[in-house]
Amino acid sequence: QVQLVESGGGLVQVGGSLTLSCAASGGTFRWYLMNWLRQAPGKEREFVASAGWSGITNYADSVKGRFTVSRDNTKNTVYLQMNSLNPEDTAVYYCATGSGPPYGVWGQGTQVTVSS
Repeated sequence: QVQLVESGGGLVQVGGSLTLSCAASGGTFRWYLMNWLRQAPGKEREFVASAGWSGITNYADSVKGRFTVSRDNTKNTVYLQMNSLNPEDTAVYYCATGSGPPYGVWGQGTQVTVSS
């Protein structure tokens, strides 16, 4: 069973950038469709971006042009580069496997806070 650990969250000012990482262990990473999702306070969890094993990507409309998802199958890691951050991007960011919903395995999440 794969396990996922996110990192890279933090506090950033409006217009700033952050890169999140999600490291996988215990499974065959390259087989998995990897997703980033987020949950803001008082809101439902929402899809952000995904990266297939071949590099095909998909984005929520709200992040297109600002976020970039990528993966390194040699390092069993998926990344989320976030630029031009705004307060609406404040959320706990999760990585998860599979073509959900429902998704398969989830990480524990990493907090991203954008201050104005």
